[in-house]
Amino acid sequence: MTTAAPLTPEQAAALRQLEAASQRLQIGRPDEARAILEQVLRVAPRSSDALHLYGVSLRRMGDVIGAELPVRQAISVDKRQPAYHVTLGDILQQLGWPDKAEASYRVALALNRLYPPAARQLALLLNDLGRPDEALQTVTPLVAGGLVADHGLLNAQAGALKGLGRLDEALKVYERTVLVAPTSGVAEHNLAAVLGDLGRSEEAEAAARRALAKGVDAAETRLVHARALLAIGRFDEAETAFQEALNRSPFYMDAHRDFAQLIWMRTEDKDQATARIDAGLRSDPGAVGLRQLKARVLTFAGDAAGADTVLRDAVARHPDDAELLKSAAQAAMDVGDAERGLAGALKAQGLSAPGDAHAATFVCEALLALGRADEAAGIAEDLSRRFPHAQQALAYLATAWRLMRDERYRALYDYDAFVRPWTIETPKGWSSLAAYLADLTESLNGRHQLKTHPLDQSLRQGSQLAHVLQTDNPAVRALPQALDGPIRAHMAALGRGKDPLRARNTGRYDFKGVWSVKLRPGGGRHVDHLHPEGWLSSACYIDLPGAVAGEGRQGWIKFGEPGVPTRPKLEAEHFVKPEPGLLVLFPSYMWHGTVPFEGTESRLTVAFDLVPGKV
Repeated sequence: MTTAAPLTPEQAAALRQLEAASQRLQIGRPDEARAILEQVLRVAPRSSDALHLYGVSLRRMGDVIGAELPVRQAISVDKRQPAYHVTLGDILQQLGWPDKAEASYRVALALNRLYPPAARQLALLLNDLGRPDEALQTVTPLVAGGLVADHGLLNAQAGALKGLGRLDEALKVYERTVLVAPTSGVAEHNLAAVLGDLGRSEEAEAAARRALAKGVDAAETRLVHARALLAIGRFDEAETAFQEALNRSPFYMDAHRDFAQLIWMRTEDKDQATARIDAGLRSDPGAVGLRQLKARVLTFAGDAAGADTVLRDAVARHPDDAELLKSAAQAAMDVGDAERGLAGALKAQGLSAPGDAHAATFVCEALLALGRADEAAGIAEDLSRRFPHAQQALAYLATAWRLMRDERYRALYDYDAFVRPWTIETPKGWSSLAAYLADLTESLNGRHQLKTHPLDQSLRQGSQLAHVLQTDNPAVRALPQALDGPIRAHMAALGRGKDPLRARNTGRYDFKGVWSVKLRPGGGRHVDHLHPEGWLSSACYIDLPGAVAGEGRQGWIKFGEPGVPTRPKLEAEHFVKPEPGLLVLFPSYMWHGTVPFEGTESRLTVAFDLVPGKV
């Protein structure tokens, strides 16, 4: 403990009370700690430890503003204590000053570069600020080689790895965190969350259950548990878990979205799917997020007019909400009012940060719908320069060039060179491709249990399975082996070039998601769309309806018809007839969809995105 001058006997006696105050803080009694510290500070007003602990007690009692002054006073007495700077950083972060908090944490680390609380808090802040690379650099010196086994520090390291997309590495750190802190429900929650992200749903469900058993009953943990239950097909339990999350946090938008989606997929009834949303709106009519979510459900339920009405009402209540204006602009275009869509998109752009790419895409889309292709092309070219791998920008640019009859369009939409059908290989353990497809069909059909399509996906009147490869079924586990040869042959056929597709061809690849879709007859289809996260995309046909062999290209994959309105309307230019075992590979930026089909049989596929692998 530090003071500015030698202690009197009275001061020494008072300072002995610091330990009692610290103990009160440790057992969660900050009000008692504050009372003790006030007595200490009356006789030792320059005690840096007392000032610091007094600030801590005020903060824990909820007086964050009041806590700042005594902590700053502690630092003025003794600037060499890293703990003081960490506490000040925590206060500043809570007051909404992340830049000042970061500076305070860095002062603490400058005093002691191996001080775990400073490294932990700085890394957590950097993760929240979207700077996971810096967060990882901050914690690595302390966790390398097991130098520090602080579960909070390990959690920050794992969060940084997760933010960098290095999920397998993050999983290992989260597993270590659980070992270091076996009683921590938070550690179990984080483990469950990353297992869910990896599609290891059975393990995620078990970890979430352990987190709940260890006393973590937050809405976020209930949501992680609900998602895992949904992924493993325990739908009744998932519904209950989603509702438990919403009971704990009634305006938790992630939980609202996933719950509404589950009800929609189980019932195909938009009224049931929006019932809990409507209850929230009755409680708070101005809840923007709930109105946007209701509009999204209505859109994917086929009620574009209803979605437009909901969003127009929301804009009337919140005319300067940029995100809401973007949604409303999209809804206006969906009902054919491109002029209103453009006006909303331009206003949203004006309210957004300069250079906001998301806002620019809505403006571009509205211009395409109005036939102002040259203006749309200018926006899309700018986006493509700024974000060379942005598949949506490439799709809009190609669409504008096609409307303008610009010869550069064919450099992006070279169907002969870029769209190729291949036959997958028979994996080891099967006597023929037909035998393999039969086993794969049986496995996938057993997991397609929901009635209809999810939100925010291209399919209509069908079901979708995510994380297809996360199963012990031999036929599914053999799928990468069956796909590898055709994928490599396709990349070799593409070769290298200067265009946006071939320029990224490294000869290697990584999967960016693998899923399965089962479309129903009588309207089952994929609306025209692109894949924004991919480089190469695919459709692999597992089991097909007889209608595919009939007239009208029923169930065929089509290319070239934009998934956004254009003036004039552009039609599909290229079609591929599906066959069992056929794999079609194409650029992720290329518009594609499915011709609807009739009959009584379903259409079963597997699809995936690829990104270039590192050389």
